Amino acid sequence: MRWDNLVEKNSTAGNSALFAADAVTTRTFDTPEFRGITFHEIRARSILNRVPGASRMPFEWTVNPYRGCTHACVYCFARKTHSYLDLDTGIGFDSQIVVKVNAAELLQRELASRHWRGEHVAMGTNVDCYQRAEGRYRLMPGIITALRDRANPFSILTKGTLILRDLELLRQAAEVAEVGVSVSVGFTDRELWRTVEPGTPSPERRLDVVRALTDAGIGCSVLMAPVIPFLGDRPEQLRATVAAVADAGAATVTPLVLHLRPGAREWYLHWLGQHHPHLVERYERMYADGAYAPTWYQRRITRQVHELADEFGIGPAHRGEARRIGPAPAPATSPEPGPTQLTLL
Repeated sequence: MRWDNLVEKNSTAGNSALFAADAVTTRTFDTPEFRGITFHEIRARSILNRVPGASRMPFEWTVNPYRGCTHACVYCFARKTHSYLDLDTGIGFDSQIVVKVNAAELLQRELASRHWRGEHVAMGTNVDCYQRAEGRYRLMPGIITALRDRANPFSILTKGTLILRDLELLRQAAEVAEVGVSVSVGFTDRELWRTVEPGTPSPERRLDVVRALTDAGIGCSVLMAPVIPFLGDRPEQLRATVAAVADAGAATVTPLVLHLRPGAREWYLHWLGQHHPHLVERYERMYADGAYAPTWYQRRITRQVHELADEFGIGPAHRGEARRIGPAPAPATSPEPGPTQLTLL
């Protein structure tokens, strides 16, 4: 594995290497939930990462306490990042998990830097910070605490039910900063879920998270992602998903069609060839021009979901708007604009 002098582009640390080989401790745990999983514990040298300018993401900074993900979603766009460590982007991505054990203390230090301007920090946008490993390593409480203590705005996107463990910390953070929470539910088809997202909680359990957050007074959005062409995009499937999202009390729903970047593309098409070989040629045509489905198809899905959301009494999230936990603050008295609050959606 290529550990030495690994560089994270656009990191805030003065030393560009993330960690050195002698900083890695490899562990396995003989318990049912972690059988077959290898954890590489590292002491990272930076934790705040700037999103490349060419990215479509509506935020500039991320925190990723893990690399690799036991959710094992066959379409995960982050698979390519494992190749930077000379790790396999298929099964290796699902079973070789890098854990930045000092993530909380690093974040506390970097947020205190005189160069940091209190920008929005997005989490869960690369791999899920509430994947199964979080149950053992408990990195997120320290991360949320560091953000809370600096009144720094942040957002979390997750498929994990473990976020409910940190409910009280989220409440505390929301009292001093903008906090956004979104749960990813692309479909409610259980057969599809079992094959494309085998390591995740079921869609029903994720919607229970939405329901629990809402009942606790925490507004929660749903990112309806991915909408999977030819497998999860039939009108009746979209209707069932939006209806379930509405029933869970989600504040907003935003659809996102499957995209296939290098690394994810190869693994997904391999899976497709095994499970739905008759669709491979259709996918090759649909994604012939790159990672994204044709614009006409994306617009069609967006229109259908928005119409269903209106029907069921929920609205799409608007890009650039914050998802807020708790009441809105009083209007500012100063003419100076504060940091721009961005959203996951």
